[in-house]
Amino acid sequence: MNAVSKETRIERVEIYGYDVNYAHGTYIMSGDRRITSLPSTIVRVITAGGAEGFGEVCPLGPAYLPAFGGGARAAMELLGPAVIGQDVADHSGLNARMDDALMGHGYAKSAVDIASWDALGRHSGLSVAALLGGERQTRFPLYYAVPLGPVDEMAAYVEDRRSEGIHNFQLKLGDDPRQDAERVRVVAERASEGDTVVADANCGWRSQDAVIAARLLEDLDHVLYEQPCPTIEECLLVRERTTLPMVLDEVIVDVAALLRAHAANAMEQINLKIGRVGGLTKAKQIRDLCETLGLRMTIEDTWGGDVTTAAVAHLAGSTAPEAFFAASFMNDWVLERVAGHQPHSDNGYGVLPKGPGLGIEVDLSLLGSPISTFV
Repeated sequence: MNAVSKETRIERVEIYGYDVNYAHGTYIMSGDRRITSLPSTIVRVITAGGAEGFGEVCPLGPAYLPAFGGGARAAMELLGPAVIGQDVADHSGLNARMDDALMGHGYAKSAVDIASWDALGRHSGLSVAALLGGERQTRFPLYYAVPLGPVDEMAAYVEDRRSEGIHNFQLKLGDDPRQDAERVRVVAERASEGDTVVADANCGWRSQDAVIAARLLEDLDHVLYEQPCPTIEECLLVRERTTLPMVLDEVIVDVAALLRAHAANAMEQINLKIGRVGGLTKAKQIRDLCETLGLRMTIEDTWGGDVTTAAVAHLAGSTAPEAFFAASFMNDWVLERVAGHQPHSDNGYGVLPKGPGLGIEVDLSLLGSPISTFV
């Protein structure tokens, strides 16, 4: 082992927890899934050379994906000891070590993986975006999710976010398909030039209702249709019956799922959530494949604060603009700030942080004592 690898070996891992609260009251998705507050977990790794790195994971409640906040923290009791001595420059080796210690639970592993990229960037003096392939865009459009509710409330929410510079709106649907179509139509009719409306059921429909909704929306040329059903097979059935551009989200969990969906001509776009696929290492693989395959991407994560947002910003900033649709800056969606609300959005656009690593400074005094420490 050379001198550089000795300096970049993980010597200490600390686990912190804090709660993030939704900034707009109650976040509602299909199936009456409601979110007001969520437990978020932050991982801090420190290398033998003194470089530190931060990662964050915040599952969107226990009923959205096979992931939950308590599970992330429990998983860290196995993952923390497993990565001691691992080189933050060896992303494949680090992930293999985590896989040896714990099968599955990629969402929990994502926080450790992100922290390793941050530490490597700080050690090398390079941004995470540079490490992920190069800084290809320093400013990029954002989107906002619109909670499911009465049509007038959803329309008013869109107008409020538009006044903040947002032009991409993801409407939460998955209720009665006719009522949902009316929600989309009212928002679309009030849209400004350049606005895009995404009709997102979050797997909330089965195929018949999804087809009904799609047929009612066919004439709207600036509407995208996102993950109407819970399986690729059902989404494919719906796709055969609509010309609306299709976005897949929850079913894109790894490279194999992406290739399977692409081979079936299932979509034009995916939502790439860093935590869902297991971290930046695996998200980069999927991102690079999408660029090659001609698929557009929304770059985001399930939920989180400043650290999550910084990871999203660097993956987005290293993505080719022609393959990019939008990103979500989750720290605009929550009230808590652990790194001074950095990176910060600018009139509907995300800005790539400057400086090495993630380019943010986490205030540990806001997080209290570590939940666990491993050396």
